Amino acid sequence: MDCSDCSASIELPALPVASALRRRFVRHVEKLISRDGSSDSVVSVLSRDDDVVVRAAVSLVADLIADGWRVELQSGSSLMVTPPLVELDPDRERERVRRQELRARDEQLSSPAVRRFVSQMERPSEWNGRFVSIFDLMRDGEDLVRRLKEFEASGQADSRSVVDPYVQVVEPGMRCELTGLRLLDVWRYFRHTWSNQYQTTPGRTLAFLVRDQISPFHPVIGIGALGSAVVQIRERDVWIGWESDQVLERMREEPTAETARWVVERLNRGLSETYVDDLIRDGLYWPSLWDEPTEAAVERLRTEAAVRRRDHHRFARSTDLKSKNGSTDWQARAESDLYRSKRCLYLAELLQCRMALGRSLLDRPTAHRLADALQRPEARRAVLAITRRARAEAVGTEIADLVVCGAVPPYNSLLAGKLVSMLAVSPTVIRAYKKRYGDYESEIASSMAGRPIQRESNLAFIGTTSLYGRSSSQYNRVRIPAEVLGGKSGADVVFRKLGRSRSFGTSHFSQPTVRALVELSEQQENGSRVNSIFGEGASPKLRKIREGIDRLGWPSEDLLQHRRTRLVYGVSLVHNLLPYLLGHAGSPRYLFNVDKKDDVKEIVDWWFERWLVKRIGREDVLHSIAQQSTRRPVCHAARVPVVPTASAYRES
Repeated sequence: MDCSDCSASIELPALPVASALRRRFVRHVEKLISRDGSSDSVVSVLSRDDDVVVRAAVSLVADLIADGWRVELQSGSSLMVTPPLVELDPDRERERVRRQELRARDEQLSSPAVRRFVSQMERPSEWNGRFVSIFDLMRDGEDLVRRLKEFEASGQADSRSVVDPYVQVVEPGMRCELTGLRLLDVWRYFRHTWSNQYQTTPGRTLAFLVRDQISPFHPVIGIGALGSAVVQIRERDVWIGWESDQVLERMREEPTAETARWVVERLNRGLSETYVDDLIRDGLYWPSLWDEPTEAAVERLRTEAAVRRRDHHRFARSTDLKSKNGSTDWQARAESDLYRSKRCLYLAELLQCRMALGRSLLDRPTAHRLADALQRPEARRAVLAITRRARAEAVGTEIADLVVCGAVPPYNSLLAGKLVSMLAVSPTVIRAYKKRYGDYESEIASSMAGRPIQRESNLAFIGTTSLYGRSSSQYNRVRIPAEVLGGKSGADVVFRKLGRSRSFGTSHFSQPTVRALVELSEQQENGSRVNSIFGEGASPKLRKIREGIDRLGWPSEDLLQHRRTRLVYGVSLVHNLLPYLLGHAGSPRYLFNVDKKDDVKEIVDWWFERWLVKRIGREDVLHSIAQQSTRRPVCHAARVPVVPTASAYRES
């Protein structure tokens, strides 16, 4: 067989609307089925006068049909939908996923805002007495081929006669000295040439360009960006060894005094970083409660948390917790409904943990007393809760995801994607991350503490995923010998395959569907439950989409399965990964010299010898490179592709 036969049909009940609207929905779906659910079909079917429930439902069904789902109308206005079978042939599955990604990307590129941005970047403007544009940051293929041939013929040893890369971190407001273009705009332009749509991510971000100073305008070789890590990725967490069950099992097998002290220290630290003045004032907490916690006090805190969370959902606005004039009143933030609710829940959890672990361990943390405590189910649950908190803290500070990484034509033909990958985990980028976020006041931790809280920003692990569910040529066999970067032989920096991720998310939904579902989720009689306020929880957009589907009466868990997997990769940067991430070790022991100043040069030399030399003489590679011309009219694969203008409905 060519496909997996595990896909099962899913029933979508009749919409919870008046019968007239149901009949309208059915007519729309009948048209979609007859026209195969194309975006043009959605445009011709829907109108601005349609109810938001109908618009959201029809747009979602159109996305399912376009994604290859089979949709059948049932009696009573319900639907039966069947997801597409997952192709077992890697090439066919890759093409299926690529079609999904290109559909979303082209929809984005057709939007007026993106079209204006691209046009502005390509339009010549004067800088330092000459007219320049984004085209000046593209390497001409014929010039690169000429240099490659000269290098091969002369037998030179210095790769910098062909390509001379350097890393340029994208700082806010910073401009390219050679073109006057904003670096962030340059980065964004080339990101739009990817086969998947460009999406901004909340939290920490460090974008960078890899440029080639061998050419006059230093064309862009590739782009990359580190972002805040996803909180939970099972494949990553199991490999690191800090899944809660893994930590608990190690503690039970080999309890130590060090571990016992860590448990107590984490509890005390939790209290010290929780603002309690208002809770003391309102009689919900008092200092002696820490030593003698009670179930009644815990229950009062949980009740208060529920009340405050309800008020937050009803009355909060996305602008309420924004910083003003670059400063934040952390105490006022802590006393907001959102963070008072979070503090009450956290304090209740801490008190519950203290009751479960017992005074014996808390007063004298020894290996023997830890072993005794772990015999009790409630104590084991307490240790699991403490571990989860420690992990969540480290994920936000000492771990990052490589969210963007790739080469720009024509350098991609020279395997420059591997170079960008290696530079993304280089000392230069690690130092840049530390510089940007070393003095950063953690928003959630500071809001919980009512005062500025700064976390360590020593990157110890970087994770990423492949775009398709097969080995990524960009990360495959990528490693940097530690001695290249001043480390000890045998401790290489390696991109390791950690497993396959779950096929879950919203990438198979179009922007009109997302907008309609978000609008639907916000139309609740008791106020919006998701306000897009940082600190409410992970991915406000995903939660709004899930809630919108739930309001249709349809199974969100099933419809959010996009039936594709990705390979998970991880790069450990330190010798003591697990001890450092959990806080057992005070500082990271890097595999390399993190202060090495010529690391980019050393990595480029390694890449040139390991990867580039083998491709210099290949005629197919040279032919591909030569096709990339910056002469007008520009015919270059690094140019953002032109797609048809979006329809009026898709632009709305």
